[in-house]
Amino acid sequence: MSTGAAPRRRTAGALLALAAALGGCASVPHPNPDDPFEGYNRSMQRFNDAVDDAVLAPVARTWRDHVPSFVRTGVGNFFGNLDDAWSAVNHLLQAKPEPALTMTMRVAVNTALGLGGLLDIGTEAGLERQREDFGQTLGRWGLPAGPYLVLPLLGPSSLRDTAGRPLDMAATSTARIGLDEGEIAAAGVLNVVDARARLLGASKLLEQAALDRYIFLRDAYLARRRNLVYDGDPPPLPEPDLEEPAAR
Repeated sequence: MSTGAAPRRRTAGALLALAAALGGCASVPHPNPDDPFEGYNRSMQRFNDAVDDAVLAPVARTWRDHVPSFVRTGVGNFFGNLDDAWSAVNHLLQAKPEPALTMTMRVAVNTALGLGGLLDIGTEAGLERQREDFGQTLGRWGLPAGPYLVLPLLGPSSLRDTAGRPLDMAATSTARIGLDEGEIAAAGVLNVVDARARLLGASKLLEQAALDRYIFLRDAYLARRRNLVYDGDPPPLPEPDLEEPAAR
């Protein structure tokens, strides 16, 4: 068998999964109120999983196994520093001046003393990372999460988080530090591969623990995002209405 046969099979599997996602979005008989698009979402998750199995996870394992840890740490720190700058803006937009100041100081320290963000001096100085994004900012000011959505290649989201994602991506783009188009594309790929490599252990644990991987991911995502919007102290969820309908 030729050495290229296995990658071709994996790519073919991803294409078949995409066809299923586009053509097999049957409705679910009794959908979760937070997930009215479950038929589409399950199909899209299958497509994303196929792409991950065929391309992203193998590349991430190669990155983890063959690139020195100090290089991987530096890459993660660099992109984390870009995210921290956007987090500082979102703290300010949420009228939270203290964490906004902390994150601003963290970015300044890591940029000036940490070789442009390659070293995480801020954490050593007690300036802990407090991530925020525009989806959280919208939630802070009362916009409901809306239906759960699985985005092509990007994975779990909600209608609110999907609306905020373009601004998040623009604000943390390496274009803002003066890279040209080719360098921006390369940096984007590197960021994705590094992020996926850091999740390899969690993926294995998820496969072992979840009876229904889709439901586990959906419920975990929605619960985590709700917790983040309320800074770890969300109000109680409303009790479900279990009353019997009145007899006629």
